[in-house]
Amino acid sequence: MKTLLTSALLASLVAAPVSAAVPPFQTDAPIAFMKDLSSDTVLYAKNPDERMPPASLAKMMTVYVAFDLIKSGDLKLDQKFTVRPETWERWHGPKAGSTMFLSPDQQVSVENLLYGIVTLSGNDACVVLAQGISGTEAAFTQLMNQRAAELGLTNSHFGTANGWPDEGRTYVTARDLATLAAATINDFPKLYDKFYAEKSFTWGKTASGKPITQANRDPLLGRVEGADGLKTGHTEEAGYGFTGSAKQNGRRLVMVLAGLDTYNQRIRESVNFMQWGFRAWKAKPIVKQGRKVAEAEVQLGDAGTVGLVAPRDLTVTLPAGTSPELTAKVVYQGPIKAPIKKGQHIADLVVETPDLGAQRMPLVAADDVGEAGFFGRAWAGFLALFGG
Repeated sequence: MKTLLTSALLASLVAAPVSAAVPPFQTDAPIAFMKDLSSDTVLYAKNPDERMPPASLAKMMTVYVAFDLIKSGDLKLDQKFTVRPETWERWHGPKAGSTMFLSPDQQVSVENLLYGIVTLSGNDACVVLAQGISGTEAAFTQLMNQRAAELGLTNSHFGTANGWPDEGRTYVTARDLATLAAATINDFPKLYDKFYAEKSFTWGKTASGKPITQANRDPLLGRVEGADGLKTGHTEEAGYGFTGSAKQNGRRLVMVLAGLDTYNQRIRESVNFMQWGFRAWKAKPIVKQGRKVAEAEVQLGDAGTVGLVAPRDLTVTLPAGTSPELTAKVVYQGPIKAPIKKGQHIADLVVETPDLGAQRMPLVAADDVGEAGFFGRAWAGFLALFGG
């Protein structure tokens, strides 16, 4: 591990030492977690790694899988799946929980099924989508767990596509849900914008033939500026839960609350939590996008070093009203072996404060670096052999 201290950058960060204690927050939720995605900083953590039943929060994983297949071209928004009679039989009526009000043998597009899942939390829509993609819900959950492992959700497992209670086979943690939310937002920004912020959706008809319009249960929509997702959940076993996100002034926060007692309590706690995240904390810009921060050593390349630049405007998250002393270092596993692509994430800028710990942000290669030719590799081998 290579560590570089860059004096010019450090000079721009150091301020008069001021206490930067974490702002206090109290919540009735037994499980709570908040992360500032702009600086990759955990702002609050209460039992973040405790396993819990997700209820409909599991549908975020179903949607992630679908978004991934759409992005790869293996699934189309206008592709239609048929509602199997046995699926309708299982997932309609009061005992089936939230529903999109699908009908047996109905042909439904992937686009409408996704609205039915995200906006309406339809258990029926989840199962129809899962069966349409993988043939059976069981086969689809294998895909869910595969993607979960790839995302690093090390403390989660999915046994159903819709989060219906299954004797504990399906479980998640607040930290994993926040990771899943961040991946959804970052990996599929256009699909996220299209589906997650809809305030209502109309599908199905009443016995008298009137269209059925259902509201999105997201407690932040219309209550917190910049709120645009993600998912609520509720069962008797899990209580009331929510994974949400909002963006204000370039800062994006992701929050998770779980185990609350009532619908209205979920609204109150969610709004208070997100407002605390934006009001009690501030963003301090430290590096502009494209600025060169340092250089990294390159192994067996046609250049001996490569510049390290900020891929976006980099900020640290600090308690509002404070200006603590900050220190920064650049870390990477090196020398970095060629070839290297321009824009490749090869290092991190780590900023620390005495009270808040480390905040880690990516740095990328400023240029392409090709592999060294024969004589370059031979010379490098000679130097290594003789300690040059």
